Amino acid sequence: MQSSRSHPSVLADVTLPDGRRADVSLRDGLIASIRERASDGGAPVEDVRAAGDVGDGRVDLGGALLLPAFVDGHSHLDKTFLGAPWQPHVPGGTIRERVDAELQTRRTLTVPVAERALRLAHRMVGHGTGHTRSHVDVDPEAGLANLHAVLELRERVRDLMTVQIVAFPQSGVITAPGVPDLLDAALREGADLVGGLDPHGFDGDVDGQLDVVFGLAERHGVGVDIHLHDPGEIGAGQLRDIAARTAALGLRGRVTVSHAYCLGEVADVTLARTASALAAAGVSILTNGPAGPMPPVLRLREAGVRVFAGSDNIRDAWWPYGTGDMLERATIIGLRDDLMTDDELRVAASLVTTEAAAALGLDRYGLEPGSRADLVAVAAASVAEAVAAHPRRLMVMHAGRVVATDGCPVAGLPAPGSGVQRAW
Repeated sequence: MQSSRSHPSVLADVTLPDGRRADVSLRDGLIASIRERASDGGAPVEDVRAAGDVGDGRVDLGGALLLPAFVDGHSHLDKTFLGAPWQPHVPGGTIRERVDAELQTRRTLTVPVAERALRLAHRMVGHGTGHTRSHVDVDPEAGLANLHAVLELRERVRDLMTVQIVAFPQSGVITAPGVPDLLDAALREGADLVGGLDPHGFDGDVDGQLDVVFGLAERHGVGVDIHLHDPGEIGAGQLRDIAARTAALGLRGRVTVSHAYCLGEVADVTLARTASALAAAGVSILTNGPAGPMPPVLRLREAGVRVFAGSDNIRDAWWPYGTGDMLERATIIGLRDDLMTDDELRVAASLVTTEAAAALGLDRYGLEPGSRADLVAVAAASVAEAVAAHPRRLMVMHAGRVVATDGCPVAGLPAPGSGVQRAW
């Protein structure tokens, strides 16, 4: 029998994103009803949504902010070093040098991908993430081994979070022997999307790489998520090429370009032209708030482009930073893009909640009756405060089940194996 502690039926006295205080009733892993409370925080006085009596098991959250679980729109579960001994960062001046450095480091690791990925998944869940899109390396050296490890992980954590998998050609598509066939096999074996990497800067063949990537998307009926680091006008031209192919294949809402640093470098006329093409085709832009040029969030949104956020690399060969905390990521993006007003901070929050969920095509996401009870209670009184302070996560739920409290996954969840164990 399910306990009321692990499957509460009512989350009492929460603050909704719009500032109202309410009681939220849960049933069968879904939000059953939302009942507004009196302004003094007293008993519910008005049923403002669908009604539903779900019985005992109330958890009083004392006015804590309730949000839908965070969405990490771009992660690399297979790359993290979490669970392994500390790995000194090896710098590289170009993307290809960084790829080579990562391959060298990867060969020395003794902790399996599945164990390191599970440790990262636990950390994400503790911070309130309920959904992630993970790019998984598919290359001539690893073959499909990383994919198989993350497919196994996805099954192990299905009661904690959902995982979308992108077959990611980290070593290139055209210049790496056999990669198109490996990508094809990855999609047949369970990857959800096909990826790409700097068609011009890495492969030196924009049309060749995009022919492969979009050809596989069409053949398998999947979406596309392409890493694009190429700068300036070169990068912007590729964005317009991607938009044209998206429109031609009817892939609106199913194509993302991750990073797109060029949008933070080009002249206003190029930005406007490129944003118009992206909006018309329904291509989304992913940013993690990088240290260098980044897409201008507000200007792209004003042009009708969906922008959302992800962690990208977390404690791996690409950089030694990263916590998996999506509220912290929203803070970083807000600081980088000068988002300061309460309205702008709410935009930053949307990048890791509703906008990311829409970009990933998540079903029944949100705070409405009938939505999945994938929720996070945050020790804040407003969305703006949550972004500015990224405070404690009091409780995290997945499909109505409590999976973490005070930042720690609850007992009884799948645990990492025999890697490096520490108390912190």
